[in-house]
Amino acid sequence: MIQEKIGALIVEKRIKDPRVDPFLSVSRVQVSRDFSWADVYISTFKPETNLAKGVLGLQNAAGFIQSRLAREMRLRVTPRLRFHEDLSIREGFEMIKKIEDLSAVESARSESAGLSVSAGSESTESEPAGK
Repeated sequence: MIQEKIGALIVEKRIKDPRVDPFLSVSRVQVSRDFSWADVYISTFKPETNLAKGVLGLQNAAGFIQSRLAREMRLRVTPRLRFHEDLSIREGFEMIKKIEDLSAVESARSESAGLSVSAGSESTESEPAGK
């Protein structure tokens, strides 16, 4: 629920810090057993978005975000928020791109190998039988 509420605050641009890009997303939240702390992991899929600055902006707005959570969720204890960079989405996109590149290279190799095999077989068939 914390993940959903913080995500909504980011997307709806309710956090006025200019470092907080609306394309930031909350990838996961880990709450301590006693609800005193919540580690909030922030990620983005846009390569040009400065994730580190966005996390600093969110950390700067942590008091505001915490007060909004307390108002909307009506918890007995609202956890203090700590924001962290989560590079997993960006790394996932990079991994998919590398796999696609390798697949394209492998495809090109097998096509060129197929052409050279068929070109070699054609040349042997066109030679005169007497040689």
